[in-house]
Amino acid sequence: MPVLIFNIRLLLLILSALIVDLSWAESFRIENIRVEGLQRIAIGTVFNYLPIKVGDTLNTDETANLIHSLYATGFFKEVVIARDGDILVVKVRERPAIGVVTIEGNHDISTDKLKTALKDIGLTEGRVFNRSILDKIKQELQRQYFSRGKYAMTLDTKITPLERNRIAIKLVISEGITARIKGINIIGNEVFSDSKLLGLLDLGTPTWISGITHSDRYSKPKFAGDLETLRSFYMDRGYINFKIESTQVSITSDKKDVYLTIAIHEGEVHTISDIKLAGNLVVPKEDLFPLIQMQRGEVFSRKEVTASSERIGEMLGNYGYAFANVNNIPEIDSANKQVSLTFFIDPGKRVYVRRINITGNTKTRDEVLRRELRQMEAAWYSGDLIKRSKEKLQRLGFFEDVTIKTSPVSGSADEVDIDIAVTEKGSGVLAASIGYSQTDGIVFSTSITQNNFLGSGKQLSLGFNNSSSNTRYSLSYNNPYYTIDGISRGFDFSYSKTDFAELNVLNYATDVGSAGINFGLPISDTGRVGFGIAYVSTNLRVGTSTLAQKFETEHGATFDDYRIQLNWRNDARDSALLPTTGSLQKIFITLSPPPSDLEFYRVTYSHDRYIPLWGDLILNLNGEVGYGGGLNKEGSLPFFENFFAGGYRSVRGFRQNTLGPRETNDLGSDPIGGNLKLIGGVEIIWPSLFGEKTSKALRITTFFDIGNVWLTSSNDLYTTNKKFNLEDLRYSVGIGASWLSPIGAISLSLGFPLNAKDGDSTENFQFNLGQTF
Repeated sequence: MPVLIFNIRLLLLILSALIVDLSWAESFRIENIRVEGLQRIAIGTVFNYLPIKVGDTLNTDETANLIHSLYATGFFKEVVIARDGDILVVKVRERPAIGVVTIEGNHDISTDKLKTALKDIGLTEGRVFNRSILDKIKQELQRQYFSRGKYAMTLDTKITPLERNRIAIKLVISEGITARIKGINIIGNEVFSDSKLLGLLDLGTPTWISGITHSDRYSKPKFAGDLETLRSFYMDRGYINFKIESTQVSITSDKKDVYLTIAIHEGEVHTISDIKLAGNLVVPKEDLFPLIQMQRGEVFSRKEVTASSERIGEMLGNYGYAFANVNNIPEIDSANKQVSLTFFIDPGKRVYVRRINITGNTKTRDEVLRRELRQMEAAWYSGDLIKRSKEKLQRLGFFEDVTIKTSPVSGSADEVDIDIAVTEKGSGVLAASIGYSQTDGIVFSTSITQNNFLGSGKQLSLGFNNSSSNTRYSLSYNNPYYTIDGISRGFDFSYSKTDFAELNVLNYATDVGSAGINFGLPISDTGRVGFGIAYVSTNLRVGTSTLAQKFETEHGATFDDYRIQLNWRNDARDSALLPTTGSLQKIFITLSPPPSDLEFYRVTYSHDRYIPLWGDLILNLNGEVGYGGGLNKEGSLPFFENFFAGGYRSVRGFRQNTLGPRETNDLGSDPIGGNLKLIGGVEIIWPSLFGEKTSKALRITTFFDIGNVWLTSSNDLYTTNKKFNLEDLRYSVGIGASWLSPIGAISLSLGFPLNAKDGDSTENFQFNLGQTF
């Protein structure tokens, strides 16, 4: 019956459309064309679709073709052809245009995502409305929601006329509840148990944690991913003939429960009988076979086969074969349960890099990026050099994102272009640090650092710190490419006044001014060594501290020192901002030799390593050791040059700089610091705990910190804690967060000491804020 009604309506529409003014029955030559009834559509658009023009001869037999051409545009719901003398009159009624599209009731899928999906089927503002699209709308929304397990979704479409022959479409969605998985049945498994296989899947039946993970909510994409997980599980364990024979998704009548059935064929375990290389071997076999980390007699693993193919492809890419294909062709011997592997290599043409194009660097000069590149123009393409170039750009710290694409050159079989797209971040940092303690209250410091001064890659920093305990001014400048070979040169100037009594350390104060120059030399892509000299003037103002008074008696209160500074740095991280793999190692050596008033040395070594774990979890291992002493037998490290421990970037959960030896006085005890420092930590980093969108800005960590400082000097100036003892180590655990927010970099931690002892100062919450511009 619906089909009959539709055919009748179509017939009536055609008959009404074919109404022609029968005042003319003979053909005539068209002197002019007049179009009537247009509201939004331009008359030129009509003329473009008309199969006739002025000067043509028209007869009644050709009018059907004319009307069909206009209907085919989809712009009109009625077309009438008439004649006014020798003028052809085309009368039309336009279909309404879609003026406004609104969506209500959607929670699980964003409005932007739904509008994007609807746009693909023709529903968007400005398009001509055709009622046939309503069925497409319903089908598309069902597809979107059904894939998320919302089978009870309903749609109410409301159409409201607007002025100028437009309409408003309102889609009112009732999402309904998400269907829950009540059972998953795997059929055909004999080697592995149901519990083992079900444990591999992301989907599952309701559990105590599924309210958080939503693992019991059926989703078509998740189900497809679970099927691939099953396939990989078997194929990586030798079951090369494994296959999923069928799947079934059953939904209860109330659309609330889902039952999944997976029928599989396990097959038999196959071992590798032979491994061969074939094709165009442009690289010697002896260089390729070590990349295949499988041996004859081992159980077949699809994962290892894929990894071997990728390693071979990467090596070929390093020799200029940018588009090499490595395909594995297995020959299965089911009778003997063996498989022979042949890696067929098609290197393609060896290609040169014609041009390297850089986009997105609106602030940073082109030369700043190009001097970091290891892949050169007019040289052979090298995948390894391109990878190292990307890492060098990421380590600059100027960019949020760096992407590199290889594009074949049109008309050339042996040339490619390298397209580098960068997303710049604020290279200037206005940093504000806010802290709170029971003695100082709020402590505020600020600094302005431009790591990419005027887009030149040079660093300029101006710092100011002010609190009840410290006032400090600093100015530094560094040119990382003082020479074209990458030798750097920098200058540092600072002046500070510090009242340590206000810091609850020792009761003394210092006025320190310094000026220095330093140079750096690259020794590898990741390593640099540095050398610097500095003049430091220190004025010691002694308070009630016995230690400070003894030091003044022995050495005086004013010191002029000439310091030699040596350092080594190796940064092999994949990113300076948010590393996921690699390591950062640093060594700093400070010498204060004669004719300095204070002769001493300080050495520190630190190591940060990032190791990818399962998923996107990252393991961070970090440690720091520092030691200092006098350059002569009687001397020792000046007490105001001691190392300190406790607080942020040290042992969180303890107050800043409060661990280690103390000086006892009438008011209690104050930290002294020490000449030996040991700090270590383990962190688990969760980059995308709150979703992929936040992974490049927010990181959550769980941490374990350990460390302390000791006095090992034999100088009689110190009277306590002269022995190094591992039992003095302090431990803490906690959680932390680092956020590259729109207002700057924010870091905070909540630490809990595990073995705080009498006299230790604890501080659970610590906070740091930086403004990026």
